[in-house]
Amino acid sequence: MAINLEIDGKAVQVEGGQTVMDAANKLGIFVPHFCYHKKLTIAANCRMCLVQVEKAPKPLPACATPATEGMKVQTHSTQAVDAQKGVMEFLLINHPLDCPICDQGGECQLQDLAVGYGGSASRYQEEKRVVVNKNLGPLISTDMTRCIHCTRCVRFGQEVAGIMELGMAGRGEHAEILAFVGKTVDSEVSGNMIDLCPVGALTSKPFRYTARSWELSRRKSVGAHDSLGSNLVVQVKQDRVMRVLPLENESLNECWISDRDRFAYEGLNAEDRLQRPMVRRASGWAECDWAEALDIAARGLKDAVAKHGPEALGTLLAPNLSVEEFHLAAKLARGLGSDNVDHRVRQSDFRAKPAGAPWLGMPVSDIASLKGVMLVGCTLRKEQPLLSTRLRAAAKKGLEVHVVHVVDDDLLMPVASRRIVKPSTLVDALRDSASRLEGEGRKAIILGHYAQQHPDFAALLATAHEIAGNTGATVGILPEGANSVGAHLAGAVPTKGLDAHAMISTPRKAYILAGLEADLDCAPGAGKALAGAEFVVALAAYRNQAFDHAHVVLPIAPFTETGGTFVNMEGRAQSFNAVVKPLGESRPAWKVLRVLGHMLGLPGFEAETLEAVRAGIAPDLQAWATKGLGNTAPGSISPKGGAGGLERIVEVPIYATDAIVRRSQPLQKTTDAKNASVARMSAATYASLGLGAGDHVKLRQGGGEAILAAAIDAAVPEGCIRAARSIAETASLGEGPLSAERIAMERAAE
Repeated sequence: MAINLEIDGKAVQVEGGQTVMDAANKLGIFVPHFCYHKKLTIAANCRMCLVQVEKAPKPLPACATPATEGMKVQTHSTQAVDAQKGVMEFLLINHPLDCPICDQGGECQLQDLAVGYGGSASRYQEEKRVVVNKNLGPLISTDMTRCIHCTRCVRFGQEVAGIMELGMAGRGEHAEILAFVGKTVDSEVSGNMIDLCPVGALTSKPFRYTARSWELSRRKSVGAHDSLGSNLVVQVKQDRVMRVLPLENESLNECWISDRDRFAYEGLNAEDRLQRPMVRRASGWAECDWAEALDIAARGLKDAVAKHGPEALGTLLAPNLSVEEFHLAAKLARGLGSDNVDHRVRQSDFRAKPAGAPWLGMPVSDIASLKGVMLVGCTLRKEQPLLSTRLRAAAKKGLEVHVVHVVDDDLLMPVASRRIVKPSTLVDALRDSASRLEGEGRKAIILGHYAQQHPDFAALLATAHEIAGNTGATVGILPEGANSVGAHLAGAVPTKGLDAHAMISTPRKAYILAGLEADLDCAPGAGKALAGAEFVVALAAYRNQAFDHAHVVLPIAPFTETGGTFVNMEGRAQSFNAVVKPLGESRPAWKVLRVLGHMLGLPGFEAETLEAVRAGIAPDLQAWATKGLGNTAPGSISPKGGAGGLERIVEVPIYATDAIVRRSQPLQKTTDAKNASVARMSAATYASLGLGAGDHVKLRQGGGEAILAAAIDAAVPEGCIRAARSIAETASLGEGPLSAERIAMERAAE
């Protein structure tokens, strides 16, 4: 029902249930506030938004006052402004006068509103209260004396992040915001509390005391660490990335970003960052100029192909390269006659042959309209943090969430049903869960990152399509990396050649690696395959295992130092520009590939600008991307068979997804990162191995071994051990049967 009212003499119409604040916002009238936020519930505890309402005996809070028919409101009348000034005086009574040293200075709501509503001097003569700071972890710094108790941080945790990590204790002047005893703030979206805080109580610990807001240049970019494509504002000072903040986009990331997107920038300028080309000489590695490095790379590739044939070349690409880089890399490999090109470096089952680029199957914003969703092999909170917040909001409004997975991690949302099984029986569990999606309404089956890395991914996908055919559900896939969809579209997948797993299991004589750390990103055995190659060219931003086996290393720029295009999980093409200059003599990968292709004498490498490369792909990248999407049913595919015995649950931890994230020290100090190197198992499995407090476990798999701290985890099925991949501690573990033995604490320390 529409409601008509008047604010400051201007007529406005709002929907029933909306507030005076909503009406004022619709008119573009600013009402001062602190606790109100459009994405959070109403608290009405700061009282800064008091306004005069006709016939009301006293000023009312605009954020909590329902709009009624015929209401007349004054937001800047004498009564309203006097009330607002009175509230400001109380807010400033205990507030420290430390704006010159406060990190929030220059972008502080309290500072801004104090100019218009604060007095020139304080009438308060008593001692001000002091609140002891809290340790909330490596990401959030506290100065709690500045807190005005707006409770935005508390409500964000409860309503958006799904977990109450902060709360308010005490009353009156003894009230304060606290974490639970001995706990830190560990949510994967915790950094948004920093943005929400209207004062300097919660600030960024990595950014603390490094720059002032007015010293920073602000440039738009796109998230490079998952396939949502969050819109970012990257803030720069003296050609160095200083901070990353969300750029509001309601249809994608709303006004949030994940901690991975927010704090990964700390890894951009790590100590092992490559700044000059390097070649292997008889005496070892040596720096050289670009002309020499490219000449050696071109001659080495040409000689390897001439000697062993084009099929002897393998090209492995990271899933977070840009569309332009994928296009040039695939063109270079095929120009040399090789179709062995792939970006699916963590996948092992390639029996399903997608006709189009695998994608979510719907716009991200459509999740809110679903009536039921089945998450298959998906640890959603860690794989796609902001998609999790959307699903959580929808679940609160009635969306039925069903889980079929190998671990029972808490999704922090209502779950209608869950089926937690061993990895070897995941396909059967999915088939047995088909009835969960029966009923009316729009439904979806979403396969996560774990499902795609599962040895029976093709069978999982086929079963999902079979269920979808019977229930009317949509099948969606959560692509890995920032640009897996774009990689498919740009041809960075083989048509008849070898897939990524086959290029490792049946080693090639020559390799091109781009953006990868082979020991952490590729299939087990990558190091052995590279060691046996006659020639390896690595395009990398950092020193990594490639130095053990490569012959030429070409330093490439990360996404902040180059332009390009990412295609996200919903098929949206988003182009971005460099925000800083390339470090040292590193160069954008598209430039390196273009020059390398030109030196090899291949056609199609004449473009000298990024725009020209882009135009060579398609005149309209969005139309090109939309046309190429497709989660095609692969037909009937049977599971490969049960594993039997002890099984390993292999996942990529949230802060080990790519080279930049792995080098971000703040992220590596989080609880999530620390827990990544722990072998987790059920109490029964723990006891069967004879483990006790403080013991470690030695895992052996595929000819490799790893010693990890052991812990009991009720989320892990019996007969399984949860041991992550893409971390140094487990890099030597391979595939196949798993064995485990107890290592006493004393032996592990040795």
